[in-house]
Amino acid sequence: MESTTLALIHAAITEDVGSGDLTSLYFTPENSRSRAEIVAREPGVVSGAEVARTVFLTIDPTLEVEVCLPDGSSFERGGVLMKIAGSTRSLLTAERTALNFLQRLCGVAAQARRYVEAVKPHPVQIWDTRKTTPGWRLLEKTAVRHGGGTNHRMGLYDHVMVKDNHLAANSDLPSLQAAIHKLRSERPGVRVQLEADTLDQVAGFLTLEGVDMLLLDNMGPEKLREAVQMVGGKLWLEASGGITLETIKDVAATGVNAISVGALTHSSRALDLGLDLYGS
Repeated sequence: MESTTLALIHAAITEDVGSGDLTSLYFTPENSRSRAEIVAREPGVVSGAEVARTVFLTIDPTLEVEVCLPDGSSFERGGVLMKIAGSTRSLLTAERTALNFLQRLCGVAAQARRYVEAVKPHPVQIWDTRKTTPGWRLLEKTAVRHGGGTNHRMGLYDHVMVKDNHLAANSDLPSLQAAIHKLRSERPGVRVQLEADTLDQVAGFLTLEGVDMLLLDNMGPEKLREAVQMVGGKLWLEASGGITLETIKDVAATGVNAISVGALTHSSRALDLGLDLYGS
């Protein structure tokens, strides 16, 4: 598991447990042992199973943890995602932190799955964005993949995206071309993407060398189709901007290669999962 994820798990446990779980310490017998299941109260897609498992084992390495449904699996209401057995105190101490991770990440995966299903049968990828919970980006983007979506850039360091605010500061084509050449010389493996808000911008960007893809921002289906025709397959085209489950099929039908949806991460709700405790 990534060191950043382990650090997040430890931070979450520290945040919740602090100096100790007083309720379990005083109200749960020390020698009590139990079995527990994490059960779905609604349908969804699994993500975060190994994270939740790590939470339980971090609290108590002697717990027995069985992942019943691996990441990426669909489940229905009543589905059992995980079984845990061991110290009742440990189970109850770990419960909320484990569920917080699992509920949030299953929610992101389920949201991604809904968008992926909505564009069928069009051969278009569903991309996430950088609109993620601070500190959770790796987990949330992994959840998008579990739902069938595709990760766009992980951060500012692995992919160039020249957006509207960059263009507001430096938009003339010769300057853009010079910057692209410099980047290609110094960072040859990095993809270059430019944001276009108008078809005139699309036409201008097609004159540049070294561009890999265009972001077509807030264009309706008609303009998107025009842009697809203008580009003629020379560049990868991403559509973005306020696209919902109700509108995404029309966007997918325009012929763009990818559709980015910030709502995959910034607006996904946590799924309703619960931990049911049984006697040993």
